Amino acid sequence: MAPMSTVTVTVVGLDAAGASPHPALAPALATAGLVVGAARHLAAVPVPAGADTIALGPLAPALRRLAEVVDAGVPAVVLASGDPGLFGIVRRLRAAGLPLRVVPAVSSVAAAFARAGLPWDGAAVVTAHGRDARAALNACRALPLVAVLTAPGAGAAELGAGLVGWSRRLLVAEHLGTDAERIRTVSAEQAAAETWADPHVLLSLADAVPAGSADAAPDPVAVGGMRVDNQPAAAPPGGWALPEARYAHRDSMITKSEVRALVVARLRPRLGRLVWDVGAGSGSVGIECALLGAAVLAAEQDPAAGATIRANAAAHGVTVRLLVGRAPEALAGLPEPDAVFVGGGGPDVLAAVLARRPGRVVLTLAALDRVAPAVGLMRAAGYTVEGSQLSAARLADLPGGSIRLAATNPVVVLTGERP
Repeated sequence: MAPMSTVTVTVVGLDAAGASPHPALAPALATAGLVVGAARHLAAVPVPAGADTIALGPLAPALRRLAEVVDAGVPAVVLASGDPGLFGIVRRLRAAGLPLRVVPAVSSVAAAFARAGLPWDGAAVVTAHGRDARAALNACRALPLVAVLTAPGAGAAELGAGLVGWSRRLLVAEHLGTDAERIRTVSAEQAAAETWADPHVLLSLADAVPAGSADAAPDPVAVGGMRVDNQPAAAPPGGWALPEARYAHRDSMITKSEVRALVVARLRPRLGRLVWDVGAGSGSVGIECALLGAAVLAAEQDPAAGATIRANAAAHGVTVRLLVGRAPEALAGLPEPDAVFVGGGGPDVLAAVLARRPGRVVLTLAALDRVAPAVGLMRAAGYTVEGSQLSAARLADLPGGSIRLAATNPVVVLTGERP
């Protein structure tokens, strides 16, 4: 068997903050037979006269050529921006099976936070480049501190338009590390109204910091809205399907924890998804979706209940956008949901939700005569429907130290999924 080649592709990041190239770049270039990079990167470094160059456009031809020179035992250099392992070219080079040596520089995300004078150890970093930008947008809606690597058509203007109605400030960093560098902090409305130079980095910052959770576990929310456990979208340390006593509510008008556990599981909340909580009541379902990383929009017609939802969201350290208004009229013009929980309202509310075509619709019904019409509406809209009736009995103390089972009201949970 022939010995494996020791030739590697050296991937060098050029500092997004404008600093001089890493000292490892010069010796790597001196021996390179091929140098690959964007045209601006090739123009920024002293490429040896004898080296071939490929200016990146489509990546496939460059990958084929890199594989050829590695097989021939010829060293190669790939130039990239900042840290090429952060949503960068390292992933594609690794997938192509190329042997790599990576020399990172300051990433554009790190540079943007440095320019803003902000810590970012609790930030979520997402990208809108080459994928559906809604996931990045919903991360900004859900979390207090998010950095977005933008792309043409999925930049500050588009994200700003999607964040109108959420309490966010946006810091936009254009042309980092160049003479044309510009850093501006704007509202979502201002971002949506302007044209921004590509490439740029967007930082989404919550205007208001919610109070810390009352969980027995250490409080995950620190000053500035960032989590201290280094898990910006992790499962909540205090768990979910929390007891009703963990929420303020009126006259026991709250989804019971046993039911809530199934409902939240059916909604499948996670970072990058938007969940509507319609007829939110105390907000417990939406809040637990937010605890699991989803962006949440709660619609509630009762202003007093709206104040309760705000207080509960603050107590659990999450962002829930509240819309006080009567459904279905109040649902018009809202951003498209990935999943919807219908906790209140009649057939007209369910029909309005189904018309928006979310991937999943979950509703709870106490009245049996409403089950068949709801199933009919969901099936007529093209949804496959499954349902179950939940009836829990909880331990309760009796005089003398005995224990009995106290039944809670039975509830039917329907889940509609769009094929």
